[in-house]
Amino acid sequence: MGFIIAFAFGNIERNFNQQTLILSVFSNLLDDFIYGSFFLVYYYYQQNIKKQKLLNIYNQALSESKINQIKTQLNPHFLFNNLNVLDLLIYEDKNKASYFLNEFADIYRYVLQATDKKFITIEEESIFAEHYFKLIQHKYGNAYQLVIENHNSDGFIIPLTLQLLIENAVQHNIGTSKKPVYIRIYIDKNIKITNNCIAKRNVKQTSGRALNNLHEQYKFLTKNVIEIQNTDSTFSVTIPKINILSP
Repeated sequence: MGFIIAFAFGNIERNFNQQTLILSVFSNLLDDFIYGSFFLVYYYYQQNIKKQKLLNIYNQALSESKINQIKTQLNPHFLFNNLNVLDLLIYEDKNKASYFLNEFADIYRYVLQATDKKFITIEEESIFAEHYFKLIQHKYGNAYQLVIENHNSDGFIIPLTLQLLIENAVQHNIGTSKKPVYIRIYIDKNIKITNNCIAKRNVKQTSGRALNNLHEQYKFLTKNVIEIQNTDSTFSVTIPKINILSP
């Protein structure tokens, strides 16, 4: 600053020798460089924050879009499977078919409401799983049996997770009253669903879309993944709990 004033009044030679002049110019340039660097760092920092916010908004919108696509596949999947059961019951027992239809209407109402939510309480999903399993028993009797051990129902889960895994066990295994398929749901720190394997003969090869959809939902909505173990005697799926403030 002193150099600039001296230059303005023509007193550079009187007030500054050569060494002082060089140091003064260097000091001013250094100050300008430091201030300019701080400004650029701050500017790019603010720009990066804006870009990150836009990226987060985009990723959230993309995830929402993909989840909606998955849900449009799950709803018809649930509907068509149970309409097939109803069709068989109408042929076998009209009274049982009528009772099944009334229960199915209540359950499908829950399905429509649940698919509007990202998460649902484990307690609600467990109750729904029990009601849904009654539909299975209308057709198969005691050939399939469900046991739910609920030691800790805190937390949330993606809607229809338990229903999907119960349906998967029924679809891939054939039980009888003498040799039933046992489906066990154990709820504690996480949720583990297991069933003994009694593979159907000449079963049609399935695409695995239901389990893939479940995996994709957890992938997009949480940082956790489901774990699947498949042996000759048992099939199990471990679902991590989702801890959030509200569903």
